[in-house]
Amino acid sequence: MAGIVGRSAELARLDALLAGLGRADPGGSDPGGSDLSRSDPGGSDRPKVVDIVGEPGIGKSRLLDEVCARARAAGITALRGRATEYEQHVPYRLFTDALADPGPRYGDADPALAEARSVLCGIGKEPGDTSAEGTAARFGPHRAIAASLARLGTRGLVLALDDLHWADPASRELLDHLIRHPARGHVLLVVARRDRQTPTSLTAALTRGAVGGAVLQLALEPLSEQESVLALAPGIPADQARRLHAVGEGNPLYLFALAHAHRAGGPHGPTPGGFGDALYPAGLPRGLAALLLDELTALTEPQRRLVEAVAALGDHATPALLTVTSGLSPQDVESETGALAVRDLLRPGPDDRWALRHPLLRALVHEGTVPGRRAEIHRRAARELARAGAPATERARHVERSLTGWDPRAAEVLVEAAARFASTAPGTAAHLLGVVLTHMPDTPDRIARRGALVLARARALGVSGSLQESRDLLHVLIETAGKDHPELRTQAVAQCAVMERHLGHSPEATALLRRELSRDPGPSPAQAVSLRLALGMSALLTASYPDAREDVALAVALARSHDHPTGEAAALALAALGEAYEGETEAAARFADAAGSLADALTDPGLAESCEALVWLAWAETLLERYGDAERHLTRGLRIARRTGQLHVLPHLLTSQAFVHLTTCRLPSALEAAEEAESIARAAGSDELLGFTLAIKTLVLLLVRPLGDGGALSCGEEAVAAAGRSRGWWSSLAWCMLGHAAYASGDPQRAREAITTAGGGAGLPLLQPSIRPGQLDTLAAAALAAGDVDAAAGWIDRATREADRLGLDGQRAAALRAQATLAEHHGEPARAVRLLEAAAQEYVRCGQSLWEAYSLLRAAPLARRTGQGARAAAMWRRAHRIAVGGGARLLVDLAELIRPEVTEETPTPPAQLAQLTARELEVAELVARGLSNQDIAGRLHLSRRTVETHLSSIYRKASVPSRAALAGLMTRVGLGAGS
Repeated sequence: MAGIVGRSAELARLDALLAGLGRADPGGSDPGGSDLSRSDPGGSDRPKVVDIVGEPGIGKSRLLDEVCARARAAGITALRGRATEYEQHVPYRLFTDALADPGPRYGDADPALAEARSVLCGIGKEPGDTSAEGTAARFGPHRAIAASLARLGTRGLVLALDDLHWADPASRELLDHLIRHPARGHVLLVVARRDRQTPTSLTAALTRGAVGGAVLQLALEPLSEQESVLALAPGIPADQARRLHAVGEGNPLYLFALAHAHRAGGPHGPTPGGFGDALYPAGLPRGLAALLLDELTALTEPQRRLVEAVAALGDHATPALLTVTSGLSPQDVESETGALAVRDLLRPGPDDRWALRHPLLRALVHEGTVPGRRAEIHRRAARELARAGAPATERARHVERSLTGWDPRAAEVLVEAAARFASTAPGTAAHLLGVVLTHMPDTPDRIARRGALVLARARALGVSGSLQESRDLLHVLIETAGKDHPELRTQAVAQCAVMERHLGHSPEATALLRRELSRDPGPSPAQAVSLRLALGMSALLTASYPDAREDVALAVALARSHDHPTGEAAALALAALGEAYEGETEAAARFADAAGSLADALTDPGLAESCEALVWLAWAETLLERYGDAERHLTRGLRIARRTGQLHVLPHLLTSQAFVHLTTCRLPSALEAAEEAESIARAAGSDELLGFTLAIKTLVLLLVRPLGDGGALSCGEEAVAAAGRSRGWWSSLAWCMLGHAAYASGDPQRAREAITTAGGGAGLPLLQPSIRPGQLDTLAAAALAAGDVDAAAGWIDRATREADRLGLDGQRAAALRAQATLAEHHGEPARAVRLLEAAAQEYVRCGQSLWEAYSLLRAAPLARRTGQGARAAAMWRRAHRIAVGGGARLLVDLAELIRPEVTEETPTPPAQLAQLTARELEVAELVARGLSNQDIAGRLHLSRRTVETHLSSIYRKASVPSRAALAGLMTRVGLGAGS
């Protein structure tokens, strides 16, 4: 292969990254594993993504070719994919192209390659398909593809993706995931794009990655005269070559075209600077476009028809389809494609497909084809694909480009394809429905059908992140539906309220809903329930749930009177969440009990129509500290939402799951859930939803990252920036989490400011009542750190009163912990130990093992100072075991810091306990704390039978006859209650 012209500095950077990939260990462990503590064998200090940016023709593709060639020469696998302008609505087209031809090192039978292809092919399944591929959520492929790439890259992998600016939305979402969560192991992602044509969201993702060090950005500048003239214009007199270089402005493609025209005896091009600002649709100056197309003038008519067919067909340009679309015989197609290959206009690809020499040339040819001829090529391609049994998703792009007027059969194909793409590629679905609506005659007999398609398009736009466009479309539909189509209007109002809410316009959503409810005649009972639930949710998000209590109560009564159990369960669940948020624990518990009983009696299909009911119920149970019930309903909700494609529900289920797993000290799975919720929120385009998911992720990062890591603080800052200063639940939560991260990073003043901002001022009127004691604990600690003892005492008194009112074990524990902080400040370590031990006991009762471990780590050094060495060591051991087992890296680091202080000269456990496993010792400690077998099973996420088996083994190993004897032994050796 000829050497690349110039780019020595860029190649040196890329060679260094390839050298790192080449040091892969073939015998290393599976890089796709989930062990968050394992170091990245590929070197976490190196960028995992290279972003090559430049104008058309500057040499991006040539640089990618060179990188792939050098990788293969070094024994590294290189996969090459390219987006095209005419497949921007084919989901995952960029990645399927890269995986289509892996080269000799990886055959088609490679399991990781087959798995990745299978995941991507799943997007075309029929609606209702229950296979693993068909039921995967929109973001399910992301982790699967990342894991497959990690396995492919065990010995080094370069994934080169060209023309990223033309990538389809699904490919862009997958790339965004790979930027934020790079594939483990020796995997390097190299992308090339035009800066000005790259979608803003993708530019932002790459920029964020560059700021964080995950992305290396290489901006390709024009080549110098010395670098380019000799290589690209050989044989042309020096003065003319310099002139051509000046006209081409150092762009290799421009110079190549100018030199070609010069040698062919054609026009030498304009004078320097004479291209002007006029651009051809492909993004090239018109003068240069004319030069590139000039070589087509010498083609025969059959050759011209073949070139135009190849440009239109893209990856469908097989000899069979070329025969159909060009009208030539198979023999002529074979002969003429060979002749065009000799002229280097066509180049062969995998599976006997043909492609034009350069994507810019394809764009120029396609745009230059006579419109009628171009539509006919696509029409013939669509007909032939239909005859061959290709799915609507594969035919859609040809059907779309063949439309010149209203065609009901073509519209059916596009609507069918949109339905299949709705959950996995909603941007594509919205585009296809937009095409149908553009061509559909606007006649009275089609109002209902048009309205249904507008609703479907608005839903797809909202899911894909185009919230404002969705909202505007629904506003028009609401007005046009009017009195003649009340059901259609009500559906549009309900959907529009969701968009308004996500845009941060909850007052507008409330007004819209109340207006619809006040109409005469009013909505049907089922629709009235839905509208009143939407009112309740809007009020909850704006921290004004008491204003909507009556509406939610009416929804309960209405659903019950019309035998609508799904609606009743949803209304009860929302009532439970609203009351739990407000700190009305008894009322929330009653509603949660009723909602849980109804939901548990419903089938999955019955709940699918109101999957949000499980969101509300699970969050209510989480706030009520019923973590077992919450997890059960979350698991069911996630299963239903993924199977039915209800992506708008997933972030709420996942954030609740992340919070439950964090509280019960399962940090790796908490982080996984939080990151999936973040991915969906980013794609949805809702700033408030993103702020909410990032708020939960902030707390997870704080616990899962090492002591001193700044990731949680950065995440908290992004959370408040996204959520803004709106007076709502999500914004308030974001500010609280920023406060916790700031306190942990050693900035108590910023912590105080953040939490008081969350509360709407010093009186904290907006602070969520159900978690207020925990926030007051941080406020008190921050005030003490700043030397403001009086303020701290005031916060602690309030935390105690609030916790007593709530009657929740975890919130009582937070108040006790705050009291212990003040006792320690006043020099009362013994009292502080008693308070922290009491807090730990409360945490045991409610199952908050993470905070139990934190309280014990706080208590251990104080116990040591008061002469309780054995008890201090026991506290430390239990806390350390919980932290290590749960992946709480922050607590592990904290435990290691205090280890010398609390474990020095402590007696070893007696021989009776030395034989117990870590799990058996944990069960024995909980027995000593007075927990029943059922409580222990719930606390440790085990079955009751497993607990009984552990106890039998403990009695035998410890030589004790009974439960009471075991509790007495544990207490005597300092491992009993409070340890």
